[in-house]
Amino acid sequence: MIPPCHQAGSFICGADIAFFNKRNTMDAATLRLNAPWNVVKERMKENDIHLTDEDLEYEEGKEDELLERLARKMNRSPQQVKDYIESISSNTERAG
Repeated sequence: MIPPCHQAGSFICGADIAFFNKRNTMDAATLRLNAPWNVVKERMKENDIHLTDEDLEYEEGKEDELLERLARKMNRSPQQVKDYIESISSNTERAG
């Protein structure tokens, strides 16, 4: 039997949607930084004393893990955290 989501006229079902969303989330998670991560990390710690070096541990290619971890810690969405990080990386002034 063909699942309803694979019948004529329909091309996406639950597993396909999960894969599509994960792929798009990962693409969207790519950080565009205008400053080195160490500088951004220090600016973030100046703005939020609750953030630790452990919270801000970052490996290139694992942006989604960083954003999810910070989203939980900061009670924001991953997209809000991404926007915040990119904003801080563009800021040439001292945090505060």
